Amino acid sequence: MKIKLFVYLFLLVIFSGSSYSQNVKLINVDQLYERIKNGKDSTYVVNFWATWCAPCIKELPHFEKLKSEFKTEKLAVLLVSVDFKSKLSTSVIPFVKRKNLKNEVFLLNESSPQEYIDRIDPSWSGSIPATIFIKGDKRKFVETEFTYEQLLNEYKKL
Repeated sequence: MKIKLFVYLFLLVIFSGSSYSQNVKLINVDQLYERIKNGKDSTYVVNFWATWCAPCIKELPHFEKLKSEFKTEKLAVLLVSVDFKSKLSTSVIPFVKRKNLKNEVFLLNESSPQEYIDRIDPSWSGSIPATIFIKGDKRKFVETEFTYEQLLNEYKKL
């Protein structure tokens, strides 16, 4: 009886932990570009967002849907939070878990906003949401909130 109970508890712990396996990693701009350059996917959709940004939160499900609908294609959707690093465990990780985000989620680990903004795209005013579409040598930066139809349209243009 004790063995059955132990096995049951062990399986419960294993499966409850694996039911949510999303991991939010810290990333700087160099690492982000390295991830894209060395990734195995042919198309990248990189969305910059924050937990406190209402338009960002509103459009996040569209990025989840895009990845889900094109899961047979070599598409990577990277969600890069620009929340403060100090908010990783208190805001970002709980938010990602609550929203059940499946795409790769990162927290931008940069100290100078103007510096990383210019490195991401010189035309970026710094407002969010903002998204980069990358396919091979093609790159398009868009600084707006998307409906799903608009996101799909931009993705298909690549």
